[in-house]
Amino acid sequence: MSHTRIVLRQILNLRSAGGLCRARFMEGQPQGPADPPAMENGTVPCGEKRPPETQETTVTEGSATIAFPSANEVFYNPVQEFNRDLTCAVITEFARIHLGAKGIQIKVPGEKEVQKVVVDLSEQEEDKAVLKEGADPAPGNQPRTATVGEICEEGLRVLEGLAASGLRSIRFAREVPGLQSVVANDASARAVDLIRHNVQLNEVAHLVQPSQADARMLMYQHQRVSDRFDVIDLDPYGSPAAFLDAAVQAVSEGGLLCVTCTDMAVLAGNSGETCYSKYGAMALKSRACHEMALRIVLHSLDLRANCYQRFVVPLLSISADFYIRVFVVSSPARPRSRLQPALFPHSKQALVFQCVGCGAFHLQRLGKASGASGGRVKFSAACGPPVAPECEHCGQRHQLGGPLWVEPIHDLDFVGRVLEAVSTNPGRFHTSERIRGVLSVVTEELPDVPLYYTLDQLSSTIHCSTPSLLQLRSALLHAGFRVSLSHACKNAVKTDAPAAALWDIMRCWEKECPVKRERLSETSPAFRILAWSPGRDTSATGMDAHMLADDTDPCSFFKLQANFTIRDDANPSSRQRGLKRFQANPEANWGPRPRARPGGKAVGEAMEDRRRLLQNKRKEPAEDLAQRAARLKTFPCKRFKKGTCQRGDQCCYSHRPPTPEATAEAAPTDCPQTPNQKPPESGATTGPGVD
Repeated sequence: MSHTRIVLRQILNLRSAGGLCRARFMEGQPQGPADPPAMENGTVPCGEKRPPETQETTVTEGSATIAFPSANEVFYNPVQEFNRDLTCAVITEFARIHLGAKGIQIKVPGEKEVQKVVVDLSEQEEDKAVLKEGADPAPGNQPRTATVGEICEEGLRVLEGLAASGLRSIRFAREVPGLQSVVANDASARAVDLIRHNVQLNEVAHLVQPSQADARMLMYQHQRVSDRFDVIDLDPYGSPAAFLDAAVQAVSEGGLLCVTCTDMAVLAGNSGETCYSKYGAMALKSRACHEMALRIVLHSLDLRANCYQRFVVPLLSISADFYIRVFVVSSPARPRSRLQPALFPHSKQALVFQCVGCGAFHLQRLGKASGASGGRVKFSAACGPPVAPECEHCGQRHQLGGPLWVEPIHDLDFVGRVLEAVSTNPGRFHTSERIRGVLSVVTEELPDVPLYYTLDQLSSTIHCSTPSLLQLRSALLHAGFRVSLSHACKNAVKTDAPAAALWDIMRCWEKECPVKRERLSETSPAFRILAWSPGRDTSATGMDAHMLADDTDPCSFFKLQANFTIRDDANPSSRQRGLKRFQANPEANWGPRPRARPGGKAVGEAMEDRRRLLQNKRKEPAEDLAQRAARLKTFPCKRFKKGTCQRGDQCCYSHRPPTPEATAEAAPTDCPQTPNQKPPESGATTGPGVD
């Protein structure tokens, strides 16, 4: 009994000490950021001193300098610098348009000299005429300007719902002009303390307001028209699905919504049921999975906005590295406007039918628009499906995916403005070269053609060599179709040509690089595609691989005669200029970083050793000679059973009498090199019966 009372008394003392420590923290006695072992709610162990400053890591990105704890308590990924640079460029051009309507001009560092040269060259005659008249403009008539780091009373109100260290918000305050306020919110008290520290470090306390709250509750509290934000930035760890409903209600009419998704495994088709539960669409495993992921997210945003009589207009949609990023404008749908297509969102969504054999896809819109009397537009349900139960090219079945957004995913005019601003001021961002390359490819994409094929997909389906990009593009252009690249995939072929025309071109290419058709199975997609001719049903007639003789030109049966002569316009401008269109690996072990955890472990030598240990964990380790000799001794020698083995004890296989278990296993026929002979070279294939 006495021992139990002592233990209980010690527990009560510890609890009271912990409560006193928490009370002291809430009163503000411990100043500065908490130490690395601190919990997520900001508590610190009682009696411990503040860690020295050397435990913090300082990072400089853009115009911001951020202090990070050594432990993994606050999330930060340096690979996403491109994401943050692009966001600053997009918000700058959005502020230029938004404030320009109010008569306010913005000044961006580095653009002053460029604009001055443009004015001197284009308006030199008019300036001379004004100076001759001698009428100086009145100070009140001069246009108002907004500069970086200053509060603009009519400027943008920005919310970063998941700020972590506050790096993005601080960069907004130091690099984007025309801002009224920036709210840097995070649910973690440790992160908010770090935001306050970094705000004071960068001297932007007049613009950046730290906030500790659940991002959803904070946005739900700003549903009133006067309280809404002009720009909302959501960059969560994983899926943003839980924040989209609150975001479309908290953004103002005509406001900008920036959303990042890093759950690419879900959006790329690895878990269709999870994708449907989060985004309301079924993702398919496809070569165009990255663009399909963009369109699924746009569909989810538009679906949530429609619940509140709103719709979204995509400005820019990017697939980069391990994430996707969309910039959309929220606009109200006015019921009195019968010509407003946003009132019928089903006409902007579509289902996708994708063949599991050849990968050909067809889109089926959920609605259609038709002309009516009085110049009105009538919207009704669409008719379908656009495909037969089996694929017309290879005879395989179709998979059904979607719905997804099938309208343009970029506003080319807005993208052109961002591209021009970045090109004329390349020193503003560290990743300006990559931004310029990606946006150049975006401007070259076909806006009205959803999804794409890839070169390796087309060639691997029929087991032939891969044509060059210029050859396939030239063949499509010679046939009268449009074709472009895609920023989402290096080998993408985005074209308005139907799947039948593509397979005609590939059949003509196969004639120049023949395939051994006797090796193809009669049920394979390659056999049916290569054996196809107009008016013939290969499955009904029983066509085999020998029906087309070697001296028969298959292109004579096709509707399209492919011409692979290289055209000048087949090489896109971004490729000719050698722009940095597709990013190489920025650093070792790059990709999604581990989630920030309270009291997280520091990324030190132990973490790096673990990463190296887990590299290539699915590959079998190299086998040394001793292990190989011991493993081969478990197999009986077939030549010994026949009495023809002359190696005796030098044989690497077993000469013991066979057992029922051993005879059940398959043994090699020939003996490899024995241990006293020359050992095999490093890198040679190892295994039973291989020299």
